[in-house]
Amino acid sequence: MVLINIFAPLINISDNQMALYLTDIVSVSGKPGLHQLVGKRTNGLIVESLDASKKRFPTSLTQKVSFLSDISMYTYDGDEKLENILKSLHTLAASGLELISKKNSADEVHVFFRKVLETFDEDQVYNSDILKLVSWYKILKEILDFDQLTEPEADDKKVAKKTAKTPKNTATPKSAPKAQSRAKGGVKKTGNLKAG
Repeated sequence: MVLINIFAPLINISDNQMALYLTDIVSVSGKPGLHQLVGKRTNGLIVESLDASKKRFPTSLTQKVSFLSDISMYTYDGDEKLENILKSLHTLAASGLELISKKNSADEVHVFFRKVLETFDEDQVYNSDILKLVSWYKILKEILDFDQLTEPEADDKKVAKKTAKTPKNTATPKSAPKAQSRAKGGVKKTGNLKAG
């Protein structure tokens, strides 16, 4: 008797998931963890949590949604993109740096983050920010390729936009005649206004 594994194709499908980039991952205010952008609506986004529950939910206009590709941290030299900080943290963690937790003291958190980003601004980067970064890293290290955190096509599109020729000055269309504006519900501008 020969057994055939009918689920083998399904296993391969789950192993070949689409690559995730920082442009696909968001942090939603009021919701723990990180979420993947799944779709867009007219009044918000549809996101799916990156934890085991894979719960999908819509965001509202009142919730603050931050794409990880847009986040940076303050340094004495300016701002440092989250992409560079995550790469540095990943390199140090792979070489044996022990990650911090909420149980560590404030001094230990600063010493840890000084190894990751030497020039971070201690007055503007709080311990809670550093702990959040580490918790995000723990989620992301299982699902991201740290050698390629941003989409390669995004860089090509930027170059194409810069090299694209801009059209020469063209005449702008004049405003519509008054008859058309009245037809669209515009206010009649001629005649005397009488006070009632």
